Amino acid sequence: MGVEANTVVLSGTVAKIDVLRHTPAGVPVLDFSLAHASSQVEAGHARRVELEVPAIAVGELATRLASRHPGDRIAIAGFLASRSSRSTQLVVHATQVQD
Repeated sequence: MGVEANTVVLSGTVAKIDVLRHTPAGVPVLDFSLAHASSQVEAGHARRVELEVPAIAVGELATRLASRHPGDRIAIAGFLASRSSRSTQLVVHATQVQD
């Protein structure tokens, strides 16, 4: 493909939401997960997709999302990254949220 792309757009419901925390520098951080269910076409056949994706929001977006509750419908856009420098677990870093 030759293109360095890393963009995720996903809609669903808030499955889990943690308490808003702050970095030592005072930046708000919120861990949450998004449950998604849809029908996708793969190789010409419909496939039911159900998944729960861990996500994180930082800054003003974290503060906005902190008022959400499990079951709330949202759509997020962002990018994939490792949870930390010592982890290979992927997390969606949300950069945009739409109600």
